[in-house]
Amino acid sequence: MLVAGAGMAGLVAAVRARELGLDPVVVEKGTRAGGSMLLSSGVAWRHKEWADFRAECPGGDESLQRLVWERLDDGLAWLLALGAEPVWEDTENPRTTGKRFDPRALTELLAARVELRLQTVLPADASPPVVLATGGFGRRLAEERGLFLRANPWSSGDGLDWGLARGASATRGMGEFFGRVMPAPPARIGEEDFVRLAQLYGHEARVLTDDGRDITPRRIAWHESDLAQLIGPSAWFVVERANERIEAARAAGGTVVARTDGRLGVHVTAGLTHTIGGLRVDDRARVVGLDGVWAAGVDAGGVATGGYASGLAQALVLGLAAAEDAAR
Repeated sequence: MLVAGAGMAGLVAAVRARELGLDPVVVEKGTRAGGSMLLSSGVAWRHKEWADFRAECPGGDESLQRLVWERLDDGLAWLLALGAEPVWEDTENPRTTGKRFDPRALTELLAARVELRLQTVLPADASPPVVLATGGFGRRLAEERGLFLRANPWSSGDGLDWGLARGASATRGMGEFFGRVMPAPPARIGEEDFVRLAQLYGHEARVLTDDGRDITPRRIAWHESDLAQLIGPSAWFVVERANERIEAARAAGGTVVARTDGRLGVHVTAGLTHTIGGLRVDDRARVVGLDGVWAAGVDAGGVATGGYASGLAQALVLGLAAAEDAAR
């Protein structure tokens, strides 16, 4: 079995496949394992209430959502059995439940259990069985829209292109993404800053275009990813007072100005973390229309269409599902 991508989904699929007697090889085009998981806060979560999942991601495939919602707890228990140690035992969010892991420790735990070939691309002539877990096409979409890439630089659509070239189909929501509002240039943002520099106070802000037009939505989602999709390459957050995240943006070289009305303006941009649309899969993570091919993580679309759900939960559950179906 060939597993393309060494992020959360690919590593999980390979580890589970090896447990089930298969002989997977993981190829990773980048210089390190971990994918965008390594750059994340490390929280794998699900909505506590099924109805909330459906309401918050109304365009998603109900069978895939049900799979993630029902199997995440078992997936987390599997990680614990491997020796993963949570940093948080729950999410500290009343709407959700899950666990937070140290991304680097989790990457090392999983990567140590697989055969991994770095700086190796998915071969164009690869033969099934293949698990596609290349991290979506975030880099491509960010470049097309002029957004900041808040993810690893290698997620440029390799799995998507490979599947589509062989007759697979794409889901709805190909232009949707999960992201965070970040300080706009000239702020200096390294990979280690992706979490701490997220400007997560949008529910307290007015949102203005660069020419001063107020585009503040009537309702802002609790996760604020909708604001990242709204503002695009450049906008302003206008707030009554400074906070810790604004001061972090200022310290990083971001533009924070005192306005004539006494409020603060923070120049911001959308940081794209991962895409929402992807290859169409069934509830065993099988790519529809392709025999012997599975897609896990955000190479699979249709889970969070129309909203936002945990990318790490999707990676964990679909990675396990792909391996288990391949071993049948």
